[in-house]
Amino acid sequence: MWIYEYEHWPHFTWRAENLSEKLAYVRHKQGRLLGKMERLGLDIRKESSFKTLTNDVIKSTAIEGGHLNMEEVRSSLARRLVLEISGLVPSSRHVDGIVELMLDATESYTKPLTKERLLAWHASLFPTGYSGLRRITVGNWRTEESSPMQVVSGRIGKEQIHFEAAPAGKIDHEITLFLEWFEKNDIDPVLKAGISHFWFVTLHPFDDGNGRIARAICDMALARADETSDRFYSLSSQIESERKD
Repeated sequence: MWIYEYEHWPHFTWRAENLSEKLAYVRHKQGRLLGKMERLGLDIRKESSFKTLTNDVIKSTAIEGGHLNMEEVRSSLARRLVLEISGLVPSSRHVDGIVELMLDATESYTKPLTKERLLAWHASLFPTGYSGLRRITVGNWRTEESSPMQVVSGRIGKEQIHFEAAPAGKIDHEITLFLEWFEKNDIDPVLKAGISHFWFVTLHPFDDGNGRIARAICDMALARADETSDRFYSLSSQIESERKD
């Protein structure tokens, strides 16, 4: 029985008594960090946010086994943020697309998350229409032809299926439920960030890029929690550093 087949999917429940102390601790740390950064002045805040965004873009790709040139990422970010940084180099369409996704999620965190926005993010990740050597559906949900979407290990004939996402035909309905929930404001924003990451990855609506878009959604939720587009900590950097755990 897969996750999406459970009777109460996708109505999440949790033990508030087990989370309340941890969430209060996190919110306290967020407040202290933002307070310290406010005292450091605009230039230092912008420089720190620029470094964090650079790491976020690079690490989010590294989690998927990819590698980006740091100087290209820096250059792409600097041009879009209109920052005066020496030694800028040309950046590829691939790098520019990932940077555009991350900036749209964090710079425009107050704008509603919509289907059209998710599809545009996906198109920006795969400007050539290919993931490696494989042609994929870009800027739209995965199709029945690519189903089932599974996580499988083991050799041929003795495969073990660890996970299966909802069928392609259900994605549009499932995404509608997710987006309606995401725009509600009756839940702790840090908790919302965690649930939204898990929920989106479970839906796995695209042929590829689901992890990177899930982390962008999570960063968007955290930007809403902080009420600022300036980023001073990186979710992807933390995930990548703890991936063995």
